[in-house]
Amino acid sequence: MTRTALITGASAGIGRAAAELLLKNGYTVYAGARRVGKMKDLEALGARILALDVTEEASVQSAADEVFKNGGRLDILINNAGYGAHGAVEDVPMAEARRQFEVNVFGLARLTQLVLPHMRAAGGGTIINISSIAGKITMPAGGWYHASKHAVEAYSDALRLEVAQFGIKVVLIEPGPIKTEWDNTALVNLEKYSGAGAYAPMVRRLTEKFRAGYREGAPGPEVVAEVILKALRANSPAARYPVPFSASGIIFLKRLLPDFVLDWAILRMLKG
Repeated sequence: MTRTALITGASAGIGRAAAELLLKNGYTVYAGARRVGKMKDLEALGARILALDVTEEASVQSAADEVFKNGGRLDILINNAGYGAHGAVEDVPMAEARRQFEVNVFGLARLTQLVLPHMRAAGGGTIINISSIAGKITMPAGGWYHASKHAVEAYSDALRLEVAQFGIKVVLIEPGPIKTEWDNTALVNLEKYSGAGAYAPMVRRLTEKFRAGYREGAPGPEVVAEVILKALRANSPAARYPVPFSASGIIFLKRLLPDFVLDWAILRMLKG
């Protein structure tokens, strides 16, 4: 039987790459995003396009209804929609901090609530949550983004334990630096909220490090899509998949080194 997947944030980056790869491998794909016009090529490849804003209850409910209408089933949910509300925690307005959680955490959780009864009735399914190594290690001027990804990690761990009894698998994908639109959005927000004022010198150095990191060989979203497919094909997928290999190294260092050493290394890097 052809497996059916719903992917959020499918208009660009990891979501788009995952949709393309799953389509090529014979999956039925519902591609959801706010920017429907950017998914016309996915539609041409066979994807079923949904207007989906994960922060709007009516939009999330409508997308779920479309998937399940006429007895439709869903085998895979890939919660990918997200962005980075970067800026010093002192500078980012609380309204923006709340929106960060609405997109990265609560939208993910609400869509999961809507699909779980159907997966449970079908006797199984797979939920893949796109987290980040930012859920494991924290940099300055990204506090709200890091906090949201820490929340996704904890939420997913609890969910995995709760739904295992129903044959439902929950997998975390933890990308490191990947060439997508994400970094441009994050840097725009960084400049918007903290480009002037007390944190401006630090922001300039962070921006330089961000841009240099993405110029110096960060892989494209296709590598993340390949790991998603690997997890979907596994009989017993791992709880989490860091990607690319360098992400595993960063997480290992976080576990190995005491906080004061990591703080020293990050602050030294920001001094130039």
